[in-house]
Amino acid sequence: MTPERPATPGAASRTARGLVRERCSEWLLNMAGMASAENDPPRLFKMAAQAGWSPGDKRERARYAKAPGRPAERAKAPRPGMGAAEVWQRCEPAAASHAYIEAKQGTAEGLRVVPAGDSLRIAGASVAGWLVVPVLPLDGGEPASLQFIPPPGAGKKLNLPGAPMAGVFIVGDLPTAGAVYLCEGIGQAWACWKATGAAAVVCFGWGRVRSVAAELRQRDPSARLVLVPDVGKEAEAETIARELAAQFVTMPDGWPANADANDLAQRDGFDALEALLLAPKVPAQRFRLLGSADLHALPPLAWCVRGVLPAHGLASVYGPSGSGKSFLVLDAAAAIADGAEWFGYRVKPAPVVYCALEGEAGFRVRVAAWEEAKGRRLPAGLRLVLQSFKLTDPQDVADLAAAVLTAGAGAVVILDTLNRAAPEADENASADMGRILEAAKALQRLTGGLVLVVHHTGKDATRGLRGHSSLFAALDAAVEVTREGDRREWKVAKAKDGQDGAGHPFRLEVVDLGEDDEGETVTSCVIAPDESPQDVTRSRLPKGGNQKVVLDALGELLRKSATFGRAGAPPVRPCVQLEPAVEAIAPRLTCEPKRQKERVRQALTGLTASGVVTCREGWLWLP
Repeated sequence: MTPERPATPGAASRTARGLVRERCSEWLLNMAGMASAENDPPRLFKMAAQAGWSPGDKRERARYAKAPGRPAERAKAPRPGMGAAEVWQRCEPAAASHAYIEAKQGTAEGLRVVPAGDSLRIAGASVAGWLVVPVLPLDGGEPASLQFIPPPGAGKKLNLPGAPMAGVFIVGDLPTAGAVYLCEGIGQAWACWKATGAAAVVCFGWGRVRSVAAELRQRDPSARLVLVPDVGKEAEAETIARELAAQFVTMPDGWPANADANDLAQRDGFDALEALLLAPKVPAQRFRLLGSADLHALPPLAWCVRGVLPAHGLASVYGPSGSGKSFLVLDAAAAIADGAEWFGYRVKPAPVVYCALEGEAGFRVRVAAWEEAKGRRLPAGLRLVLQSFKLTDPQDVADLAAAVLTAGAGAVVILDTLNRAAPEADENASADMGRILEAAKALQRLTGGLVLVVHHTGKDATRGLRGHSSLFAALDAAVEVTREGDRREWKVAKAKDGQDGAGHPFRLEVVDLGEDDEGETVTSCVIAPDESPQDVTRSRLPKGGNQKVVLDALGELLRKSATFGRAGAPPVRPCVQLEPAVEAIAPRLTCEPKRQKERVRQALTGLTASGVVTCREGWLWLP
């Protein structure tokens, strides 16, 4: 047969160059695979490139791109005569007089030495006369790899090329349910064993401590694992200890980076090391497991207005426009600043910072009416902010928090209203509401007290707070304000460990503040409790034919319901979901079919506003 010729005159030379490139590449990969801490693979490739070498096609380049850095250890066939067991067999038992053993005050037990004159070379260096530490499976057997340690000052430790360091070396006897010290190298292990008499495990580098500790924990769940890190690795040691129910020690203050247990024993003696090792640290646990006694010992929830507003967290007072919620909030703010009883609720005094974002002039008149009705100035503990403020601006949040802290610790911060505090945000968008909530929580964390936002309901009052549902879910407390004619009412819609649902009627009383510069009468309002039973009774009756039909139909649904106590309803109250209820009730109305659902919603809004029906978080029940 005639040999196949190259397609072009230059093809032969290119084929020859390709063969040379391939051979050089194979050599570089082999050298990278034998790399140790002293032999940097990226440097080998750099040197080759400077000499004119370059990888070939894309596949070849991708192959060599994995070489820089230290590649993951993987099993591969050793070169002839370079298997761990083969090299171990031709080594000689170590003597206590070996220079490294003497320098570290160790023991020769279980170790060997490369014979003098042996031809073994690693990373270009002869290892004849070096100490050999076997890398053994935890339960014993043939070595998986070997570590070579030179005499002091003759170089750094080297590992057997091509053999993963997947194993340990144990100094002492591994106990059952006893203390075990985990160290990077054999020098630390010797020191820990001599100081305590307990077993010490050589992990062959800090990067293997976690996996070795996990294997030991699986082998003996009762073992007391103690990590012994070098200086600078204490945080990692604590993390591993927390993950694996272990303990850890830290070197005394003043030691330089990478100093270890053997250094401590050499300088201060084994008694000092023993004292350190016998008092290991237990990592702080993220989650605390509580029993009944622990629960009873917990301090009670701190209240600002007992049963209504907590002393710490995020709360809201919400209601439709014209319901009187801002007047109500100002009255509550004054009571909190005074520590005075409010609507029969006990109040713990606290500084209050009221951010009135609805307009300086209107709020000034509101304050004047309160002072005229009470016959005194606002409490000294109530401070006002009348400047514009953006809750979504981190700098505004930080600056406001700094101002609030000057008023005192644990202050109540009132944002009236949420819409003015976040004018550019879309209340109905989940992302925007998320940013609003995160900013409000940040303000609360900075001030350490309660952040209370005044907010509106939408056109459909049955849906509660205007905007995305995540707002109500994030609140620690909520107060709902409703209005039916001249009658107004507030009730706790949500409270931590409080009883929600109880209604508190109030009325707005007009206060005459005299005349302005043009002779016009100036008035404002203050709130007063409304304890008129006639008004209460009248307001709870359904009004109009649709309300009566809807209420009767809702009653039937509730009598058939097997769901109780949802969304804060009393445990004995049956509940139904809003949307299915609207679907079920709509055919009862005699209006056009396309308007039936709309009319049901209108009727439910009226019944909710008058207190006949409670609607919260998409659930309906009768109070």
